[in-house]
Amino acid sequence: MSMEVISPGLYTTVQDLGRYGYQRHGIIVGGAMDTLAMRMANLLVGNDPNAAVLELTLKGPVLLLHEDMLLAVCGADMQPAVDGKRIRSNRPVWVKKGSTLKFAHAKKGCRAYLAVAGGWDVPPVMGSRSTNVRAGFGGAWGRTLREKDRLQPGKPSELGRLFAEQLRARSMTQHAGCSEMGWFVPPHVFPYQKEAVIRVMRGAEFDHFTKESRQHFFAQSYQLATQSDRMGYRLEGPELALESPLELISAAVSTGTIQVPPNGQPIILLADRQTVGGYPKIGHVATVDLPILAQLRPGDRVQFQEVSLREAQQALYEQETALQQIRLGIEINAGWRQSK
Repeated sequence: MSMEVISPGLYTTVQDLGRYGYQRHGIIVGGAMDTLAMRMANLLVGNDPNAAVLELTLKGPVLLLHEDMLLAVCGADMQPAVDGKRIRSNRPVWVKKGSTLKFAHAKKGCRAYLAVAGGWDVPPVMGSRSTNVRAGFGGAWGRTLREKDRLQPGKPSELGRLFAEQLRARSMTQHAGCSEMGWFVPPHVFPYQKEAVIRVMRGAEFDHFTKESRQHFFAQSYQLATQSDRMGYRLEGPELALESPLELISAAVSTGTIQVPPNGQPIILLADRQTVGGYPKIGHVATVDLPILAQLRPGDRVQFQEVSLREAQQALYEQETALQQIRLGIEINAGWRQSK
């Protein structure tokens, strides 16, 4: 019993929160681009936040379900439909076996996340189920999904089974092939925007750039170039110049590091970034705003706002607190916490 790929979509991969502990060996972290949407989708089906999901990019797949499944979709609006009937995002949905789940082009955002109760049961590699497409390992056969691929869900949690039982019973009374929860995570939890304001801390070489470049970096907006991908977003806008030539030894970089190559156009390093880099680092995107970046598409614009490390940490703390409150709310709505 499984889910079968009828049409794979533009770029569909299995992802979790990433592969940590191997960067010293040159192994990238990878993982979901929008960890907020990914974790939320997992919460909605009772999974561990790190359970494997499908990451859909710009255009989603068509999937045939060979068994009943509890699922949730979060992130970009790809107009998911079961046998032609639209289902809503940000809530648990039970779908009957034999149904076809179809995604369209994203109307808003760039990436959607499909979680199923139990997560996708693919073999972990170096402690992660995320797909490293460039190296050809992890996820489902180390690549994007293809037509006729099959994926098997893992064992659902107690909460996931409870959701599935509630929705299955409702579906039977309605004689429907799928059933949705009446409650949902409100859209404002996902702060996506075409003209994004991204909080940034100064990078190690910030002071090596000219005064004019430093001012332009925060005062002017940049456009996302078409050459952008999971490895990094290339930006087009005011050219950033150094005060004088700077020779740097390659050093560790992180997700959100903003490097400036010789052409003066910044690059934001993202999930599939290399482990080291030698270009000057003008800034670092606050972790809390990485999900906003993940939902931008070529042509969208970015405006950088300077924040301190403390302010970035406080914003992340507030986001994590809100996630925990949502988790508790989900459990209470299900009646699961009272039964424990």
